[in-house]
Amino acid sequence: MTVLRWVLIAVAGLAAAAFAGSFLFRLQISEFLFKRAVQANFTVDRAGDLGDGLHVFVCGAGTPLPDPKRNGPCMAVIAGPHHFVIDAGSGGARTMIRMGYPIGEIDAILLTHLHSDHMDGLGEQLMQAWVNGGRDTPLPVYGPPGVEELVAGFNAAYRIDGTYRTAHHGADIANPNGRGGAPVPIIMPKGPGGQTVIFDQDGVKVTAFRVNHQPVETAYGYRVDYKNRSVAFSGDTIYDANLVAASTGTEILFHEALNREMVLRMHDAAEAAGRPGLAQILSDILTYHATPEDAARSATEAGVRRLVFYHTIPPLPTRALNALFLKDAKGKYAGPMDVAEDGVIYALPADSREIKTTRAF
Repeated sequence: MTVLRWVLIAVAGLAAAAFAGSFLFRLQISEFLFKRAVQANFTVDRAGDLGDGLHVFVCGAGTPLPDPKRNGPCMAVIAGPHHFVIDAGSGGARTMIRMGYPIGEIDAILLTHLHSDHMDGLGEQLMQAWVNGGRDTPLPVYGPPGVEELVAGFNAAYRIDGTYRTAHHGADIANPNGRGGAPVPIIMPKGPGGQTVIFDQDGVKVTAFRVNHQPVETAYGYRVDYKNRSVAFSGDTIYDANLVAASTGTEILFHEALNREMVLRMHDAAEAAGRPGLAQILSDILTYHATPEDAARSATEAGVRRLVFYHTIPPLPTRALNALFLKDAKGKYAGPMDVAEDGVIYALPADSREIKTTRAF
């Protein structure tokens, strides 16, 4: 017993010494960790490390509903030498920076439609692109008719902020001529369906196509092609044959989806809780979003290689819910299906068949 007692005393003493040492040196330890983190953040080049190709950064896979894994809609694309952001949901710009996306090199922001969750982060997107890129011309913002009024409003709202940044950082960094956005309304050809090429340079082609999000009069999806690689984004829509036609042959279809059964359960809970307004909203949204089954049907008919769900309704705070969300889709599409989360990068190297996924965080 005497030996055991001394062993226990020695162990306790060592533990106390270790605790005391960590307490005494915690400042040095934290300073070392901070320096290492700073060095890593300023030297990382995730975009450069991906190489030539077509790459998609998921900076916002969510909706207006709070979701700890997803910001508002925001998908950032690198296509060879060009950079595009599809939708500007809240939080997307900060996540892009966190992911290592070159936010100062954006060629244009492409809005699918003018619902608030798809553009409520536009002011921050424009400001970050301006200051980080040292722009001397406003950033083009493409979208349906009405984008002129939208961009003018954000430009006005951020005007005072812009004067402060120029005064503080100087015109070399915050050139007042480059502040804000320049609206570019996309006018679709008349007739059923509709699609139009809005960008075609250096082997990069971006096509906008009409989708059905009634009562929203004009809602678009986008397709990006570069060096035999291709992706498409649905925006918000119900099942739409025009989306199928425009995305045919793409390798990844990023498609929104709403699980009706799950939302109906939320509707019933809202009614039971005496919240008729929320119950009405949950009932209304059933009419203008595709189900996972609809998206899977579109992916099959378009012959895409991979289906990625984003703008997922309801929020999916844990991956344990993914199987329930995808239940109706499994019999409609034979290829791989993902439920997108922020921080994931889909990399399609140029002139290849490979599709790689990595996590930035």
